[in-house]
Amino acid sequence: MKHLGLILLAAVMLYPVLWMVVSSFRPGNAIFRDPGLVLTDLETHNYGEGWNALASPFGHYLLNSAIVVLGCIIGNLVSCSMAAYAFARLEFSGKKLWFAIMLGSIMLPVHVLIVPQYILFAQVGWINTFLPLIVPKLLATDAFFVFLMVQFIRGLPRELDEAARIDGAGHPRIFTRIILPLMLPALATTTIFTFIWTWNDFFSQLIYLTDPDMYTVPVALRSFVDSTVATSWGSMFAMSVVSLLPIFLAFLLGQRYLIKGIATTGMK
Repeated sequence: MKHLGLILLAAVMLYPVLWMVVSSFRPGNAIFRDPGLVLTDLETHNYGEGWNALASPFGHYLLNSAIVVLGCIIGNLVSCSMAAYAFARLEFSGKKLWFAIMLGSIMLPVHVLIVPQYILFAQVGWINTFLPLIVPKLLATDAFFVFLMVQFIRGLPRELDEAARIDGAGHPRIFTRIILPLMLPALATTTIFTFIWTWNDFFSQLIYLTDPDMYTVPVALRSFVDSTVATSWGSMFAMSVVSLLPIFLAFLLGQRYLIKGIATTGMK
């Protein structure tokens, strides 16, 4: 009975996604007439029309998103791992206070920070570039990943550090040669979450990117909806399916590392 309930719940949750996939193969005038999942007429022209419907081919927006995602992943991996090592292994004045402030920043909604950040980035001329989306990641601004890595490093035996220190290794060498290779599950978890969150981010990218040539996938999908002309729902659904494929593949390929990373960071 429990499994039947879970199957029904999963079906309810998956229905909108499945309906969108099915609707991407329907003619535009038949999309909202049939709420079912059975295809009577298979149409593939929505994908061709959607790919070339905007000012640039949709592949251009996929490339823009890939650039932003890659920059954010590299930034989070480098900065958050270094900050986590400092909190987990180094001793410095005000360590507990700074760690508490870092954890408190998790509770700050992005809408509180977006106005001062926009003013700052506008003053340095970064609007309509990818820099406001990537550069903050180089400063360990994602406290969730710092906390996740801190928990992971604290689970590693300190004897490894002490043995390396006896051999004359300093903190940079201990971090790069010992700690970092052992952090693979936490790094993989950070990579997957950063990929999914950045790829799906609409609000920040809409604020900073106003030039259509700089649009990422979420903002480009919004361009299909126009209040002055008829919306091409079939094309929009088709490109929405295309935009979901990288997320699906990332989760499918990284699921094992994702589960292992969360299970080994004290977040059970």
